[in-house]
Amino acid sequence: MERELALEIVRVTELAALASAPWMGLGDKNSADGAATEAMRSMFETVCMQGTVVIGEGEMDEAPMLYIGERVGMGHGPELDVAVDPLEGTELVAKGLNNAMSVVAIANKGSLLNAPDMYMEKLAVGASLAGKLSLDDPIEVTIHKASQYLSKSYNDMTVMILDRERHQEMIDTVRGLGVRIKFLSAGDVAGAIAPSFAETGIDMYIGSGGAPEGVLAAAALKCLGGEIQGRLMPEYEEQEQRCLDMGLSDPRKLLTMEDMIGQGDVIFAATGVTQGEFLGGVRYLPDQRAETFSMVMRAQTKTIRFIHSIHNLTGKPYFQQ
Repeated sequence: MERELALEIVRVTELAALASAPWMGLGDKNSADGAATEAMRSMFETVCMQGTVVIGEGEMDEAPMLYIGERVGMGHGPELDVAVDPLEGTELVAKGLNNAMSVVAIANKGSLLNAPDMYMEKLAVGASLAGKLSLDDPIEVTIHKASQYLSKSYNDMTVMILDRERHQEMIDTVRGLGVRIKFLSAGDVAGAIAPSFAETGIDMYIGSGGAPEGVLAAAALKCLGGEIQGRLMPEYEEQEQRCLDMGLSDPRKLLTMEDMIGQGDVIFAATGVTQGEFLGGVRYLPDQRAETFSMVMRAQTKTIRFIHSIHNLTGKPYFQQ
């Protein structure tokens, strides 16, 4: 991939974030997601690439989406796989909560996991635990191993979990061990990335969330030196058949980083919509301007860029309800 694509992809996430931000706190997650999706689709048309969305968002939430198989880009340039979540954390924007962002990952054609939008069991860690834990282990074993590798007592450890009823048994087990839990109300791309940033104080991310978010997190963690393991969770026969139709011979196999994003280069970009663990949200300024906070990373070079931008919103319909 050409390195210039990194900054082009940031422009895509910036526009999506700016388009969804006016919906913050208004209780309408589908309108926020729709605005982000249409803005992202529009900006992709300016990027010199032949992209195909191989894993997208929206099916589980019945929201507008960049659908699996959709072609994006100008139609010439490198052939790329694209993973998208125009608005990661639709509920967060609707309720005015933290950690909503717009996210894109790109990789060479044939690299990214092509899977339906369904739930995925996940275990994500930073560089200090990469390659040392297994999603196949019971959570008690995982925490014991992490405690040893990190030289931390259970009482000094913190895990992040999506606050969902389906996680209650895991929550009870973790608390029973004396490990602290930091709950995430939504937005598990941010949750999976959090252990890679020391300032968050998160040692690992566990639980289930969307499969597209798992692939996006894998792209980010490859750039950061961390790791995510996943396992798709088909809930009924139709979902299982869709996995088989998309070439996944064993829908419930343990998915490694290589399974999710391949062995080659990958670029990950994200722009905050609301204030988050490591990105600021869209902030409106006088004179029809707004500022955004983004990050873009490339696996090949391990470069991490944080980008603070000021945008002129005058006469631009994407940024108005």
